[in-house]
Amino acid sequence: MFTYKYPRPALTTDALLFLFDKSQNELSVLLIQRKNEPFKDNWALPGGFLDMDETAEQCVIRELKEETNVVFDNLQQLYTISTPDRDPRGRTISVVFWALIDEKIDVNAGDDAKNVKWFSVFKLPEMAFDHSQIINYAINELKNRVLNINCFKDFFSAFSDISDLQQLKILLQHS
Repeated sequence: MFTYKYPRPALTTDALLFLFDKSQNELSVLLIQRKNEPFKDNWALPGGFLDMDETAEQCVIRELKEETNVVFDNLQQLYTISTPDRDPRGRTISVVFWALIDEKIDVNAGDDAKNVKWFSVFKLPEMAFDHSQIINYAINELKNRVLNINCFKDFFSAFSDISDLQQLKILLQHS
């Protein structure tokens, strides 16, 4: 087997699924409770390590399904987080994917998830890794997109009523 002169980081993907419930005027995020170390029992974004025979897009869809029983293939890449010490198991880079939905999806914990639940973005539990930082980054990006709605119409395609987006905009301005 060939060994590289330089160490190579592991690659993971994380799924960030936001739910905007206009009837409750609430923005929620889907989280899993970790079954295993590191951060056993803490909450995290669904995600995991990339298999050698799959793309990052395939990985995030697979991990979301395995951990939450959610089949959702309309995730968009948000950003890549590569802070050196973000995972105690070693050097790990994560490609973060996200989506905004307007109808609650039924979820069931599976694989290495002990539990799965929707949480208000304003009342998050103790988070594993740097996932609270990822969520904060995404909320800021969501604010930017709501404020510049004409530039990001494709991201908000699930919302046919502009008043729903105005309601979301007001909610985000108070965060």
